[in-house]
Amino acid sequence: MKVLVSDPLSEQGLTILQQHFTVDVNTGLSEEELVEKISEYDALVIRSGTQVTRRVIEAADRMKIIGRAGVGVDNVDVEGATEKGIIVINAPEGNMLSAAEHTIAMMMSLARNIPQANESLKSKKWERKKFMGVEVNGKTLGVIGLGRIGAEVAKRAQGLEMKVLAYDPFVSEERAKEMGVTMRSVQEIAKEADFVTVHTPLTKETRNIIDAEEFDLMKNSTRIINCARGGIINEEALADALNNNKIAGAAVDVFVNEPPFDSPLLDCEKLIVTPHLGASTKEAQVNVAVSVAEEIVSVLTGGNAKNAINIPSVKPELMTMLAPYIQLAETMSNACAQLLGKNYEKIEISYNGDIAEKDTRPVTVAAVKGMLEVALGSAVNYVNATSLAKSRQVEVVERKSDTTEEFSSTIKVEVTMGDEKAAIAGTIIGGKGKIINVNGEHVDMIPSGYLIVAKHINKPNVIGPCCMVLGKNNINISGMQVGRAEIGGTTIMALNVDSEVPEPILKEMRAVEGIIDAKLIKL
Repeated sequence: MKVLVSDPLSEQGLTILQQHFTVDVNTGLSEEELVEKISEYDALVIRSGTQVTRRVIEAADRMKIIGRAGVGVDNVDVEGATEKGIIVINAPEGNMLSAAEHTIAMMMSLARNIPQANESLKSKKWERKKFMGVEVNGKTLGVIGLGRIGAEVAKRAQGLEMKVLAYDPFVSEERAKEMGVTMRSVQEIAKEADFVTVHTPLTKETRNIIDAEEFDLMKNSTRIINCARGGIINEEALADALNNNKIAGAAVDVFVNEPPFDSPLLDCEKLIVTPHLGASTKEAQVNVAVSVAEEIVSVLTGGNAKNAINIPSVKPELMTMLAPYIQLAETMSNACAQLLGKNYEKIEISYNGDIAEKDTRPVTVAAVKGMLEVALGSAVNYVNATSLAKSRQVEVVERKSDTTEEFSSTIKVEVTMGDEKAAIAGTIIGGKGKIINVNGEHVDMIPSGYLIVAKHINKPNVIGPCCMVLGKNNINISGMQVGRAEIGGTTIMALNVDSEVPEPILKEMRAVEGIIDAKLIKL
């Protein structure tokens, strides 16, 4: 078998591959050159430089696996690879410790003004009083996002004898106690913390999670760190907070646009910056290379992939039958998680009819992945979804029945937290997914685009004013489903809309008399 390495890779990773396969290292290939060569290879190893487009994938007749020596896979057409049966893997844990250590380094640099003092002394100045610092001992660190990296940062902060507050709606109080951290809201962290660091994926929910409102709550001695993703902290609001002395300083390793030469942050005197160095250690580069190389060896010699981004290899005939159910289950569970909008303790997947006679394990995994993606973003995949659910103490239940009322096969996904739950059912018609029930109300909709689910009282003058809020804000309604209930009873209205609906507009909808709640779901 032959492996193509098209981006620089550490010698340790290359050695592992060379012990098993013929390895060609050919970096800097254009799309045209890659298309010409790719049919010769069984595996492709890349970093961020190579663009694995659909055209490249279509030419990859022998390809079984694409390995990304790093975390992000934005440069791979994952959908195209899945359709062709090519496994796509990454190395999500290889840079975990490097990113955590860089966060601590940035925090200490902030506390002691190290970069500024270094620059001053090298300019032949002796300004000891100007660079008076603070101790971190006894201070409070707010960690927003308790995933792998956030948890490692919290552990190291405790070693520095800091008190750790944390926000993560998908981590239980029991798990937080095991980690020795105290759970708080983002706003409470903004008020109480001396240092704040963010470690969430960049999603719709986490974009600008620290904005002008949060900066207004902070003490003027607070210091901010972002070594996660550009966009989690609003850059304009951060620049304003720094320039107007609302906070004492910030350290930023990631930006919305990179290189960030147009960012207002670069003009801020109280800012420490690094050029996306969180994973830039010799150890991290070796770790990701070794991880990807070992997985490629495993897959090409008949084993499993531990960090598959897409669906691991299954028999073609089974994939043909399960593929639409996999997509439907993932979409429905993701929608349930968005509806619930908090920590989950249980996910139940029910199969009814013909589908119940099949091996539905890949569908169940897809449902778990869809639920966890709301919290973890790209950190969850089809291989690690079940173990991540277990580590977060989320119970996964699978139920089967060979009977169904109206359709030959149906799937129902129910996500639960305490007394609250969200449930969506669907079926496959003509090879396409369809949602047939939302929280007990019968609907008939295609699971794509944006959906507003509005819980309301069944009475006159509710639906019209609610829809008028969207109309006056130039948001088009492309479909509507209204549940039935007795007059004065509670039901739901599901509105398909053509564009994303900002939170202020949803808030305006909730203000309509009779509307109990309104949530936007991206299907």
